[in-house]
Amino acid sequence: MPSLQSNDFELFDLPVQFAQDPAALDARWKELQREAHPDRFAAQGAAAQRVAMQWSVRINEAYQRLRNPLKRASYLCELHGAPINAETNTAMPADFLLRQMELREALDEAETIEDLDEIASRSASSGREQLSKIEQMIDVKKDFQAAAQQVRSLMFIERFASEVDARIDQLGQ
Repeated sequence: MPSLQSNDFELFDLPVQFAQDPAALDARWKELQREAHPDRFAAQGAAAQRVAMQWSVRINEAYQRLRNPLKRASYLCELHGAPINAETNTAMPADFLLRQMELREALDEAETIEDLDEIASRSASSGREQLSKIEQMIDVKKDFQAAAQQVRSLMFIERFASEVDARIDQLGQ
């Protein structure tokens, strides 16, 4: 088993890339959890169980990062020296901001579930487009700085999608 300091990809024995096979990731997570389960170490005493618990927590944290495309992309950028810095780096391309402003205005004017469903669909399409760009930047071009910009854009899109979902819930009540 790798060390607790191994990166998530090493821990899961996966290629260090954005594109991942979800079934392989899930299977490896289950395998690692079985290997590290604290009950397997009950006969070895409390210290061994604590170490197993640390492993279990580490495995779960890595799994959560690797299975979520946004978290995986952020992690890959950080591993390659391109931190996301979403709190301090909020610069976005003008065309992206213009599209987001149009969606925001549409959300403000939406009155029906159908209006909101249309906005949600447009937002989801924009999210898929960003994911595709991120995969291209990371796996093909190895341009982690550009990928970090795309990750920040995707964060913006996902935050907006959450607002749309909240409005749908609010209107549906």
